[in-house]
Amino acid sequence: MEKLLAGKRMELRMLDNLSKYKIILASNSPRRKELMTGLGIKYSVKTLPDIDESYPETLVGGEIPVYIAKGKADAYMHLIKPDQLIITADTIVWLDGKVLGKPQDMDEAREMLRSLSGKTHQVYTGVCLTTKTFQRSFSSVSDVTFATLTDEEIDYYVDLYLPMDKAGAYGVQEWIGYIGVENITGSYFNVMGLPIQRLYRELKTL
Repeated sequence: MEKLLAGKRMELRMLDNLSKYKIILASNSPRRKELMTGLGIKYSVKTLPDIDESYPETLVGGEIPVYIAKGKADAYMHLIKPDQLIITADTIVWLDGKVLGKPQDMDEAREMLRSLSGKTHQVYTGVCLTTKTFQRSFSSVSDVTFATLTDEEIDYYVDLYLPMDKAGAYGVQEWIGYIGVENITGSYFNVMGLPIQRLYRELKTL
């Protein structure tokens, strides 16, 4: 037990450079909270209502979530204290040159899953790290290949899991990921909503 605790203390020291900051995750996503908790650092959650998530139509792929993540960060600028570090993020599903956002209703969720069925799409997550004195952003991409899904499988997932809060109408960590995802190239956690290994590397360099 003593050896285990010593190992834990050593792990925490790897991010000692963050000790001067109070880290705030600006997201209500349960998946992002889960991943941040797993990282082993202290953080709190703070969100603002009605943040504008629109973006210029000229942006493509990973440019979109980075733009939105920076926009979310800018909404906090007047609230940030000198000892605070704000983490904002946004995730999109990109299929055949188009964004699949969060479905408006169950019918649109089914339509999205039918469009993903049997194809490879990209999941992009943009992350922005912001303090009073600096801002740094980055994106991560994962290629996700779905098997061909039956209408019965799609109906079962949408009716039971109600994925209206998820980009592309699916959560890779849920049933549809178990039976539908054939292959992922890139970070699995990025598909969940936060490229946690890349975030860890970025935090180490602050």
